[in-house]
Amino acid sequence: MVRVKICGITSTSDAAAAAKAGADAIGLVFAKSPRKVTKEQARAIAAALPPFVAKVGVFVDEPADVIVQIARFVGLAAVQVHDDRPPEEIEKIAEAVSVIKAFRVRDRSAYEAASRYEAASAYLFDAYVKGIAGGTGKSIERELLPSIEEQRSFARPWILAGGLSPENVEDALESCYPYAVDVSSGVEASPGQKDEKRVREFVARVRGFERGERGTLWAVRR
Repeated sequence: MVRVKICGITSTSDAAAAAKAGADAIGLVFAKSPRKVTKEQARAIAAALPPFVAKVGVFVDEPADVIVQIARFVGLAAVQVHDDRPPEEIEKIAEAVSVIKAFRVRDRSAYEAASRYEAASAYLFDAYVKGIAGGTGKSIERELLPSIEEQRSFARPWILAGGLSPENVEDALESCYPYAVDVSSGVEASPGQKDEKRVREFVARVRGFERGERGTLWAVRR
């Protein structure tokens, strides 16, 4: 099953809508962004969610000890790290909480770099935009999506992010087979405010693809 994460949640109402739509996880952004929340806001959002919906914190260039402190305060299931810190720092964070290590895909070297981060629980691949760590709304160029051979070589599950929406997620899934998909701006009414209808449609399209309602390549993975 392809998991779905709705990222950039800023309110309990949007979190509840994501959970009701069937999302497996929500993302809480602690980096500079229109979707940034405080740890107190994040804790309130996390407390309002039903069981089995994972809370993931998104960080950029935050000291490792601060990431761990926020993760414990909020009750995060995992942290998503969007920066170039060395594997040793990821190991330090991973002693306290599961780490999703994010990579910006400018060329195929991103997939080779992922192998250095053995302490990560999962990898996330996002589009490369100069000077922006993530949340750009841009998609990874189709020719740069990981090949089947590259996907088989990954030591950890991987997550596809970048420019996804209800309109294109099925095309993305026809091109590759991620463990999960991560969407933010593609299901928004405005930055930081989710559109409940688009959230429902996004989740429904992923689930429909899994059931074989579109595409033929899915059978290869199963």
